[in-house]
Amino acid sequence: MSSRRDWLLQQMGITQYTLRRPRALQGEIAVTLPAEIRLVIVAETPPVLNDPLVMDVLRALNLHEPQVQIFTPAQLMMLPDDARCASWCLGLDAPVPLAGTQLASPLLAELYHNADAKRALWLQICQHESDFFTHPERS
Repeated sequence: MSSRRDWLLQQMGITQYTLRRPRALQGEIAVTLPAEIRLVIVAETPPVLNDPLVMDVLRALNLHEPQVQIFTPAQLMMLPDDARCASWCLGLDAPVPLAGTQLASPLLAELYHNADAKRALWLQICQHESDFFTHPERS
């Protein structure tokens, strides 16, 4: 039920708007993806790009550090709604709200010691091979 204030504003013909990103008024800023970014890594505790396992995955995807952006889930929420990019979710329970191919794996610490988790990540990469690898004849 609307409050009296809402009712009065409606009676006066004043349109009320709801902010899609109210945290922006609390000092957070909108985030954009530069055109060269081809992979977004999302993790509660962001990994470093020079981690050996991350570097191996990037090599497997034929990507270089300048083509990768790392976000926490909270930072990812600041992206525009129409943002599209492949993503790799590390240790997250749910898919991220980002259009594009999504890879999912446990945290890096677990990946280092879990061959099945590494195998599952590799299978995901193979399943989405056409999303990551572009060939000149396809462009």
